Amino acid sequence: MDWPIAEVARMAGVTARTLRHYDATGLLPPARIGANGHRYYAEKQLLRLQQILVLRALGVGLPEIGRILSEQVDEVDALRTHHRRLLAERDRLDALAGTVSRTIAELEQSRKDGHPVTINRPENLFEGVRPSDYEANMRDFPDLAAEVGRRAATMTQADADEGHRVRTAQMIRLAELMVAGHPADAAPVQAEMDAQYRMLAEMRAVSAEEYRAIGRACVDNEAWRAAYESIAPGLAAYQRDAIQTYATTHLT
Repeated sequence: MDWPIAEVARMAGVTARTLRHYDATGLLPPARIGANGHRYYAEKQLLRLQQILVLRALGVGLPEIGRILSEQVDEVDALRTHHRRLLAERDRLDALAGTVSRTIAELEQSRKDGHPVTINRPENLFEGVRPSDYEANMRDFPDLAAEVGRRAATMTQADADEGHRVRTAQMIRLAELMVAGHPADAAPVQAEMDAQYRMLAEMRAVSAEEYRAIGRACVDNEAWRAAYESIAPGLAAYQRDAIQTYATTHLT
C-alpha cells in the first residue's frame, strides 16, 4: 500500500512542500510517481520520514541527517539509536525545566521581598544548555551560525559555563533596567546594547539589518524568547526594542 503526498503530509504534520524538498535533496525520494505526476509513499518511506523528523526535532541539520541515514543498515538499530538520543534530549529538557523553575522561584521571592530583579546563582540560569546548542539557535543567521559553530567546536564545558554567566549577567542587568522603568532608548539601556553588540562583532562584522533581525529573533525564536521571559515577563520584547533603537542610532 502507498499513500499520496497530501495524505503523508497530513499524517506527519508537515507540508507537501517540505516533502518535495526532501525529495529534491535526495533525502526522501517517493516510492513512485504516478501518471498524474503525484508522489506516492510506501511504508519504507514513512519509516524513513519518521527518522528524519525525529532527527530534526533533535536539532540535526539536513546534511547531517542525510549522512546518518546513508550509514544506516538496520532500521531497528537505527530506531534504537534515535530512541537513546530522545531519552538524552528528555533528560536535557528536564534539566532546563528545573533551571527555569528555580529562576521563577527566585524572581517570585525577590518581588515578594520588594527587591530588584536578581538571580542568586546566575551561572545556573542556562544549566542544561550545551555548547552545540549555540549554532542551532543561530540557524536563522547562517553566516554567524557558521562562526558560532566553529567556536563551539573548540569550547570546553568550562568555556560554555563562563559564556552562560556573561550572558545571564547581561540579561539580568537589562531586566533590572526594565523593571526600574527605563525606556528601551534610555542611555543605560543603550550602553548595554553597545556592550552586547561589541561582543557579537568580535566574531565578525554585523550590519544594522542583521542586528535588527537578531533583535526580532529575541521574540520570534522560541528558545530565545523563553530564555528572556524566564527572567522577567516582557524582557524579550524589551531587548528587541532596545536593539532596534541601537541599530538605528549607531549602525546606520
